[in-house]
Amino acid sequence: MPRIAGVNIPEQKQILIALTYIFGIGLPLSRRILATVGINPLKRASELTSEEVNRLKEIIEKNYKIEGELKREIMMNIKRLKDIGCWRGIRHIKGLPVRGQRTRTNTRTVRGNVRKTVGSGRKPPPAPK
Repeated sequence: MPRIAGVNIPEQKQILIALTYIFGIGLPLSRRILATVGINPLKRASELTSEEVNRLKEIIEKNYKIEGELKREIMMNIKRLKDIGCWRGIRHIKGLPVRGQRTRTNTRTVRGNVRKTVGSGRKPPPAPK
């Protein structure tokens, strides 16, 4: 199983898809990297030679922010927004949608699936014993 940037790449998948298992690499970037290295995108990850894997590692680690470094940068950006107290930072603090979505409905995923529906207000009478 090839290991690139601390991530085990699945052997049975095409290298085009397998590279997307690395955080920060999507399909378009995967295509661009493979074109730079000169590897056929339809080739399976298990068919790669050690030389090709080393070239992939070298290009990815040298030119792109991935995995821990990218996550750290994202966290720092969010922390900066919170510290300066801007609108987006306040929304992050409150755990609400940040990018202008409506909140009267459709914020279940951001709020953690909180259902705040109110019943009729009357409790059922206790059952006789």
